[in-house]
Amino acid sequence: MNLITIEQLEKSYTEKPLFTQASFYLEEGDKVGIIGINGTGKSTLLKIIAGLEEPDQGTVTRANHAIIRYLPQHPVFQEGQTVLEAVLEGNVTEENSWSVEADAKSMLHQLGIQEFSALAEHLSGGQKKRLALASALLSSADILVLDEPTNHLDGSMAEWLEQYLKKSRAAFVMVTHDRYFLDAVCNRIVEIDKCSLYGYKTNYEGYLELKAEREEMAQATERKRHSILRTELEWVKRGARARSTKQKARLERYEELKNQKGPEQEQKVEMQSISSRLGRTTIELNEISKSYDKPLITEFTYTFLKTDRIGIVGDNGSGKTTLLRMIAGLEQPDSGSIIVGQTVQIGYYAQEIQDTAQKGELAYMDPEKRVIDYIRDTAEYVRTEDGLVSASQMLERFLFPGEKQYSLIGKLSGGEKRRLNLLRVLMEAPNVLLLDEPTNDLDIQTLSILEDYLAHFAGIVVTVSHDRYFLDRVVSRIFAVEGEGVVHQYEGGWTDYYEKARSAGRLSDGGVSVTLKKTLENVEEQVSKAKQPRTHQKKLKLSYKEQKDYETIEETISELEEKLTEIEQQIGANASDFVKLGQLMQEKEETEARLEEKMEYWTYLMELVEKIEAQKG
Repeated sequence: MNLITIEQLEKSYTEKPLFTQASFYLEEGDKVGIIGINGTGKSTLLKIIAGLEEPDQGTVTRANHAIIRYLPQHPVFQEGQTVLEAVLEGNVTEENSWSVEADAKSMLHQLGIQEFSALAEHLSGGQKKRLALASALLSSADILVLDEPTNHLDGSMAEWLEQYLKKSRAAFVMVTHDRYFLDAVCNRIVEIDKCSLYGYKTNYEGYLELKAEREEMAQATERKRHSILRTELEWVKRGARARSTKQKARLERYEELKNQKGPEQEQKVEMQSISSRLGRTTIELNEISKSYDKPLITEFTYTFLKTDRIGIVGDNGSGKTTLLRMIAGLEQPDSGSIIVGQTVQIGYYAQEIQDTAQKGELAYMDPEKRVIDYIRDTAEYVRTEDGLVSASQMLERFLFPGEKQYSLIGKLSGGEKRRLNLLRVLMEAPNVLLLDEPTNDLDIQTLSILEDYLAHFAGIVVTVSHDRYFLDRVVSRIFAVEGEGVVHQYEGGWTDYYEKARSAGRLSDGGVSVTLKKTLENVEEQVSKAKQPRTHQKKLKLSYKEQKDYETIEETISELEEKLTEIEQQIGANASDFVKLGQLMQEKEETEARLEEKMEYWTYLMELVEKIEAQKG
């Protein structure tokens, strides 16, 4: 059954058309990924689907019964609203009021948000995004419209969201740059290309194959057109002796072929090597430590090699960005020292674009400044493989044509701002690139080109990223910021790190969810209070099954915890037996999943009991 149908869509901003005679549909069970370069209208299409914007022309038909929930790229919450109030808004009904709060808390735990009474307006940008995501997922919507849902999610959170959306009965449309995520979750890909929409009934890997076939067919058709055109041209040159109907038809055919437009070449960002020479001394970290409310980095020592490609990973709030900022000189360690060589030229790409000037921040983009002036403030010219290239020429290569260069920054899309800021960093001709979440809001095509650029970059690359695909493509060593600020090193990319960390029992308590341990810690005090003698407990008005579960669930949780400990001990004892190790890892995952399920149910039962007791009082 069709949930949404869009026909003959036309939409423009100023003089730039985004969609021309475009069509789109969404059926029950569809899991659609929208892709396209920045500025082509991905977020606009989502807003039209969600009913937040109207097309200039065309029709949008939505099923009468369909409930739509929209996740914006940059959520905003009401002033004075707590975290729990924000996530529950619009999700509480008379039927679910008893359970939805427990579900909300469980989901917030999964997404690394623990302070339910904190004001939502005081959260960081990443926390706000995860809070809005939780609220959207809790809804009973038939259609989820998600703009960059994986931004600010660490690896374990992204995997949890993958599994959640796979099981969800809701249809969804999403924009994301996470290629592993697209591949795992989507059953349709819709590409925005030159104001049109192209649909592919497959995941991301299948899309790449089908798109290559489509482009090859277009090129073959164009080659055939040129071949026929050459033949017709020879006939025209010989001249027609008589003007028969047949000869007129050939002349008309020639004119038609001549006037046909060939397939437009896809615009691509052009990145060429821009860097300065790096001397013998690079950057040395000597037992550096940094704490705020808790230890973030503890006595970390490392000397960077000239060709290092390093990815920094860890849970949200673990200190990844703090480590990067200390390397960049934007923060100082509490103890230890950082030695920076005289020839080191650092290019720092910040995670969030600042719309207000802050001292020492490099990512401030004045919305009233012109694009060309923003780049010229960094450098008028840079030396590349092609010789000296002007700021204007570099902007052309980054898909900012002449007229766009004189636009105000405030009129750019989020992705265009990120691309412009990336160019500013490269214009500094750095030999050390520090990239904080470079994949956020960049389109997949630009990411692919950036990945290739970094592979050939003549210097050091250090990146904080949650993008598993990006890390596998770019880095050869991982710094994992783990418990109590300890930084462990792993050779290889994300996949290598993930397997090694899981085998060592370090990664997110087995890779299921790092918040499982936090959940256990947060409820430990409540569990001890609940463990009171049954003889003193009043008979509760629960269902027979709930009453029975309430009396036994704590014992069940304890047994699962003990089993998990035993499995971890067996993993350590069988590290060299890969067959046995695989069986144990599978058993560990299953046990953790059961434990997490029991903990969520325990939270629900405890809150239900509290409400019943409150009613009695």
